[in-house]
Amino acid sequence: MALTTRQTPSAMQQPSNMQQLMPAPSDMQQLRPAPSSMQQLMPAPTSMQQLVSAPSSTQQNVSAPGSMQRQMQAPSSMQQLMPTPMSTQQLMQTPMSTQQLMQTPMSTQQLMQTPSSMQQQHTSSMQQQHTGSRPMISSSEDAAMTRLVQGYHAPDGREVNVKPLLKLAEDIFSRADAIAIAILGPAYQIQSTGAFEDLKTTQSASLLDMPDAPAYTIDRIASEIASYYVAGSDAHATTVSVLQHLILSYKWDAKMVLVLSALAVKYGEFWLLVHFHTTNPLAKSVAILKLLPETLEHQSLLKPRFDAIRMLIKAMVDLAYCILRFNDLPPQYFATENIPAVSAFEAHTPIAVYWTIRGVVACAAQIASLIGIGQEYISSTTESWELSTLAHKINNIHSFLTEQLELCDKHIKERKQIEVYQDLLRYLKTPQLDNIKFLRALLCGKDDPTPIVDGDTKLRVNIEVLRMKNVLLLISDLDIPQEELANLENIYQTHRTRQNISYEVVWLPILNETDLWTPEKQKQFDELQRPMPWYTLHHPSLIEKPVIRFIREIWNFRKKPILVVLDPQGQVVSPNALHMMWIWGSKASPFTTMREISLWEAESWRLELLVTDEIDPTIQTWISQRTLICLYGGEDLDWIRNFTKAARDVAQAAGITLGMVYVGKSNPRDRVRRNILSISESKIGNSWDLNQIWYFWVRLESMLQSKMQLGKAPETDPVMKEIMAMLSFDSSEIGWALMSIGSADLAKAKGSIFLTGLMQFDRWRENVQTQGSFMAPLRDHLNFLIKEAPHHCNRLLLPSTAGKIPEKVVCSECGRPMDRYIMYKCCDE
Repeated sequence: MALTTRQTPSAMQQPSNMQQLMPAPSDMQQLRPAPSSMQQLMPAPTSMQQLVSAPSSTQQNVSAPGSMQRQMQAPSSMQQLMPTPMSTQQLMQTPMSTQQLMQTPMSTQQLMQTPSSMQQQHTSSMQQQHTGSRPMISSSEDAAMTRLVQGYHAPDGREVNVKPLLKLAEDIFSRADAIAIAILGPAYQIQSTGAFEDLKTTQSASLLDMPDAPAYTIDRIASEIASYYVAGSDAHATTVSVLQHLILSYKWDAKMVLVLSALAVKYGEFWLLVHFHTTNPLAKSVAILKLLPETLEHQSLLKPRFDAIRMLIKAMVDLAYCILRFNDLPPQYFATENIPAVSAFEAHTPIAVYWTIRGVVACAAQIASLIGIGQEYISSTTESWELSTLAHKINNIHSFLTEQLELCDKHIKERKQIEVYQDLLRYLKTPQLDNIKFLRALLCGKDDPTPIVDGDTKLRVNIEVLRMKNVLLLISDLDIPQEELANLENIYQTHRTRQNISYEVVWLPILNETDLWTPEKQKQFDELQRPMPWYTLHHPSLIEKPVIRFIREIWNFRKKPILVVLDPQGQVVSPNALHMMWIWGSKASPFTTMREISLWEAESWRLELLVTDEIDPTIQTWISQRTLICLYGGEDLDWIRNFTKAARDVAQAAGITLGMVYVGKSNPRDRVRRNILSISESKIGNSWDLNQIWYFWVRLESMLQSKMQLGKAPETDPVMKEIMAMLSFDSSEIGWALMSIGSADLAKAKGSIFLTGLMQFDRWRENVQTQGSFMAPLRDHLNFLIKEAPHHCNRLLLPSTAGKIPEKVVCSECGRPMDRYIMYKCCDE
C-alpha cells in the first residue's frame, strides 16, 4: 500500500507500478490488467515467523518501479487486509466504494485471519475461480495469531485508570473531527452506537485527574508508531513491537486505551495545527515546514481518506468501550459457572487488541503521509480502501464481542432475577425490623426513588411513607372490575380517614409478559389510577419479572384481584384479605388471617350471612317481622313467572306474608336485565339492581375462597357445603330458589324441584298445620323430591382466574365426588 503519495512521472509510466494495480477511477477500464499477470504477482504464502522477523520497506516498494513483487509480500498491503473471499484479480477488475467494502459480509474466522492466512486465502481464491467453489479458511492461523499476541502479554499488576483516559482520547477525536468537518465541509456524521453510554457519559477527565497516567508510555507508543512510516517498517512488525516492548506488562483493556491515547495525541496535534495555522504565527511557521498549506489545497481529494480515518477511529473506540464494559461485569455471577459467552469473549480479546493496534498504526501512517503532499499529488483510493477494510474488520470483531457481551448481560440479568426472587422468599421467612426491605424489593426493582403516587396529592413519593404501617397490596391487572373498585373505595373512604389511618393500600398493576405496552394500555392505566384514593405504583414497568413470578407463584395471583396484607414488619398476615373485605367489610380490620378465623367461628349458615345491610336492608326488616322470604335466580323468564305465581298461591293458602327478591346470576347479562325489567313492570315481586346482584354473588365466591384459603373442606365444614350448593345453583339452566322464615330456618333447591314442591302443596299442607311450622314440611318435601328424582345433574362453575381451585368437590345433593372438567366458555350476548 502506498503510504507516501509523491510519485514521479516516470514512475507512473512503468507497466508494473502501483498505478497500474490501483488506478484512478476514471482510468479503471483502460488500466485493468489481465488475469494472468495478476497471478504472476502473487507470492507464496508467508509464515508467521517470516512476517515478524523480516519486515519489508513499504516506502521503498512504492517509489521503486521494480519493487512490486516485494510490495505484494508486505503484510500491510491491501491484499492482506481484504477480509472477503475475493481474489486480487477480482478486486482489481471491480471498483468498490468504501460503503460497499463496509457492507461485505465476513465470518468470524475471516475477521480473525492473520496476514499470512489472508494472503493464502487470496492465492487460493484465484486458483478456485474456475470451479466457483469458496475457499476454506484455516482456523490454525487464527490460533497462531492468538498465541502470538498472548505470548506478548505478561501483566505485572500495574493499574491504569482506563475509563477517563479513553474518555479523554474520545474527546480529542471528537473535537478534532469537528475541525475536520468545518474545514473539509460537511461529511456524514459518525454516530455513536449508544451501546456503552454508561461508560461514555462518565464525567470528563484530564491527565491532572490521573496521577498514575502513563504519559511516558503513551509518548513512546506514539514515537514507535511514527517510526513505522519514517523507517518503512512493516505494519505487523510495528504492531508486534508495540505489544512486545511497550505494553507487555499492561492488561488487555489498558493496552487498547494506551495505544488509542497515543493516536489521539498525533491526531489532535495534526488538527490543532490545521486549525491555528492561519491565525497563529507559530502554528503558521510549523505548518509551512510541513507543507501543510499545499496539502490542504487538495482537501476535496483528501476528504475520502479523512472520512475513512474517522470511520476507523470510531470502530476502534467502540471496540475499546466494549472491552471495558466486559471488564466491568460483576465477577460473582461467573465465578462458579463456565459461561460460553465469557470464554468466547476472553478468547477473542487478544485478536481485538491486535487489530486495534494495527488500525492505530494505519491511521498514524496516513496522517504522517499527508506531510509534504504537493502539486504532484495523484488521487488514489488505495489508502481509503485499506482504512475502510480495517474498520470493517474491527466492526465485525466488535459485533461478535457485543453479541457475547449481550449473552453475559442476559446471564447476569437472569442471576439477579433469581437473587431478587430468593430475597423475597427470605423476607417472608425471616422477621425484619420493619417492612421497608420487603417493600423495596417489591416496588423499587428499577431503583426508582419515588415509585408510588399519593392518591390525595397525585404526587410521586418515596416508600418511606409506608414504613412501620400495615400495608394492603391491591394486586390486579388492568381489567379490574369497576364494581370491585367502587365497593373497595366505598369501604376505604367510609371506614378510614387519611388523618387517622392504621393501614395503607397500594395498587400494584401486574401485566402479562406477552402484553405490549400501547397507548391504549397507557390510557386504560391512567383511567384506573386517576380516581384511586390510595397509593398506586407509578407505572407497571417498575415491577420486575422475578416480582411478578413471586406474586403469581407464592401469592397465587391469576387474574382476579387479590389484597395481600403486610404487617409493620413486612410479614404477610393474610395472603388475600379481599374475601374478608367483601364478606364483612370494615369489621374484618385489621384484615389478618387470625381475624378471618375468628369471624368464621362466630358465623353459621343463616340469611344474614348471605344478605347484609349493605346489599339490601329490607331483608333485615323481613327477618324481624317473620316474613316468608324468598330469594330466587336464573334466566328462564317462563320459570320465573310460574314460580312466582306458585309461591304467592302457597303463601296465601298458608296465610303467610311473602317477600320475594330476584337475585339474577353471578354474571348478569342482557337476559337478566330483561328479567329485571319484566318483574318490575308486572309487579310480581322485588328485584335487585345489577350492583346488588354483583355484590351478592361475589360475596358467595369470596366465602368459598376464604374457606379454601383456611384449608377447610365441604365434608367437614357445613357452611362451606351450603356455599358450594348455592354456587352450583347458579350454574342451573332453569333457576333456583331459597326460602326462609327468620334467620336460620332455610330451605333451598333447584328451580324444577322447588316449583314442583310448591305445586304439590296439598300433599304436605297437613304437616304445616300439625307441626305448626311452614319451613320444616317444605324442606322435608323438597328432600323427598330430590331423592325420588330419577337422576340429577349438578354443575359448579369456578373461573380459573379465581385463585386457588379445590382439588375435590362433592355434590350438594348426593354427596359423591364431582367429576372435574375443563370448560372454555364464550358468552357474549
